[in-house]
Amino acid sequence: MIVVMKTSATEENLQHLVKHVEQLGLKANVLRGTERTVVAAIGDERVIGVSALESVPGVDTVMRVLAPYKLASREAHHETSLVKAGTLEVGGKAIGMIAGPCSVESEEQIVETAKAVKAAGATALRGGAFKPRTSPYSFQGMKEEGLKLLATARQETGLAIVTEVVSPEDVDLVAGYAEVLQIGARNMQNYRLLEACGKADAAVLLKRGPSATIDEMLLAAEYILDGGNARVMLCERGIRTFEAHTRFTLPLATVPYLQQKTHLPVVIDPSHGTGHTSLVPAMAKAAIAAGADGVIVEVHPDPENAKSDGYQTLSCEGFAQMMAECRRIAEAVDRTL
Repeated sequence: MIVVMKTSATEENLQHLVKHVEQLGLKANVLRGTERTVVAAIGDERVIGVSALESVPGVDTVMRVLAPYKLASREAHHETSLVKAGTLEVGGKAIGMIAGPCSVESEEQIVETAKAVKAAGATALRGGAFKPRTSPYSFQGMKEEGLKLLATARQETGLAIVTEVVSPEDVDLVAGYAEVLQIGARNMQNYRLLEACGKADAAVLLKRGPSATIDEMLLAAEYILDGGNARVMLCERGIRTFEAHTRFTLPLATVPYLQQKTHLPVVIDPSHGTGHTSLVPAMAKAAIAAGADGVIVEVHPDPENAKSDGYQTLSCEGFAQMMAECRRIAEAVDRTL
């Protein structure tokens, strides 16, 4: 159930409503917009009528949410959420550009990449310290030492850090080094991890699982939102289909569809979505044309010798060229880059 407060409602009115909602046996989640504040009353709505909340001082309207994802629904929050995390902003007029290597390999590699992507216009640095890999024999990342190297790169450039967390036990550790916790596709339905990220003091980039439906991704986001963390970004990184010409199939219709259903900003990953370096720039431009709020791509100073995913990774020079082309697309759709 969504309770929309009047524009004239005071903080005292809001807190009174929250207390009233909790007394009714529901959980109150406050969503503050630029124009209106709404309260999502989560729980068994069947035992409570709309009239039980309509008479509370400061309340404008009360409505039931039909979508199973209550907090992620645009019914709950009409404006697109602006997620801020250090230098990264996603959900506003400016498109957030996240770039960096699949894996952190050395201080020289990550600092060189950070400087190059910042110079090209990236607003955040990505890099994996913990790497869940299909094969146990593949490079698994440098763990905490990799996080320390990411912190060094941030110190050198000021860029916000986006890095993956793979287990609930590591959330506090990773959040101590990074502004954004990435939940990878393999972990989209790791509910203990989602709950832990819901309590973290860091933004979250939630990637769609390769076989997950849109509703399943939104319900995964709901776990994080329900934990109290409102800074959630959704990432389309491609799904598994019968096609074999790309690593995954990147459905860009996800962008406008999600923007109709949810207030959470949408990021596109053309690196994993295609699996081919030559296809990344075209799909990044297409994502911006489709209305994406952010793009995340893999960049490495020497892709041929990268320890992971070199076949889908741009060189620093290739990223700079892609950014120049993306700026023209962004301007055409009234966005900035």
